[in-house]
Amino acid sequence: MNPIKLIGVLLIAAGALGLAYGGFSYPKETTALKLGPMELKVQETKTVNVPLIVSAGAIVVGAAMLLFGRK
Repeated sequence: MNPIKLIGVLLIAAGALGLAYGGFSYPKETTALKLGPMELKVQETKTVNVPLIVSAGAIVVGAAMLLFGRK
């Protein structure tokens, strides 16, 4: 499998996941208070929304790469 077709498959998979979940979240740890050697750390969850048009576009571009990729 050549690299163009592999990238096409990965784009289709990423687009499908974006359509299914609509975004992803990740934990972010920050220092809230620092007094000398003591630190108070806070962990908060950040959410990133993936727009519908980006997910659909990734599927379309991935399909085009599969269809028109070099042989």
